[in-house]
Amino acid sequence: MNSYTWNTTAEEVAADCQDQIANKTVLITGTTPKGLGATFAIIISKYGPACIILATRDITEAEKTAKDIAIVAPSVRTRVVEIDLASIDSVRRGANKINLLDEHIDVLVNNAGIMAPPFSKTTDDIERQFGTNQIGHFLLTNLLLPNMLARKVPFRVVNVSSGGYRYSPVRFEDWSFDNDKAYNRWIAYGQSKSANLLFSVALAHKFGKQGLVSVSLHPGVIMTNLSRNLEMEAFEEIAQFERTLGYKQFWDRPYEFKTPSQGVATHVFAAFHPSLDDPKLNGSYLVDSKVVEAGDIICWGRDPIDAQKLWELSENLVAQKFGA
Repeated sequence: MNSYTWNTTAEEVAADCQDQIANKTVLITGTTPKGLGATFAIIISKYGPACIILATRDITEAEKTAKDIAIVAPSVRTRVVEIDLASIDSVRRGANKINLLDEHIDVLVNNAGIMAPPFSKTTDDIERQFGTNQIGHFLLTNLLLPNMLARKVPFRVVNVSSGGYRYSPVRFEDWSFDNDKAYNRWIAYGQSKSANLLFSVALAHKFGKQGLVSVSLHPGVIMTNLSRNLEMEAFEEIAQFERTLGYKQFWDRPYEFKTPSQGVATHVFAAFHPSLDDPKLNGSYLVDSKVVEAGDIICWGRDPIDAQKLWELSENLVAQKFGA
């Protein structure tokens, strides 16, 4: 057991992982300034990665992040690639551009996400939270995998989930909520976050023997662009929803917000810490830079049968088969 805690900063973890960060190429989705992806990118840039690829739907905003990286680490190369995870066509175009780059990806951090918006659908007719948080990342990862596997060196895929996975399993028979008739924004969010856990379980099972390490994580509650877009009443709504589900953690006290640096500490741990090279930990779920014991994860976030069902559902939604 390591000594990291809720209070640990990303700088502390990065200092411990500086040998693992050095000379790596890292691809991050969701990299607008002041978000978790940008914070993670800027902090690790101080430890000598070879290149940081910023995948984003907003090129202008990601270029601001690239400039921020250049200020603190002028020797680190950056690339900005446009990818809208809510569009299968956009993901395919972006993945093709990435595969044509000279850089070879060592770490993919599927960080981008949306949280509890009103009901809407992606351009491909998928409920937007599930489509963005899971299906877009599923497709991107699988389109990049052949090049990563071909190098025959270890690499990592990190899926940024949330403790909100507790709100719902993947609704295999109705992932789009009966076209809004059955929509609850927190259940939809929970579904997408459960999918992130299961995606790592599936990746570890399918490709672990070929050098892929995949983990999912809960960064904590952080006031980022994602949560700022929620009205303050939403936090009361979450607390009431937790009460309805029987989760007592926040019944009698407010949410404790981490700083952005504390929030991405587990990103850094997941992406680089050598302890996760242990094959027994492949597919794990992390909180506060620690592996959560399987018995402490709700069954729908760790079931290998559900992980395979999610894989097949995701394949159907992107109309392409991948993996074993």
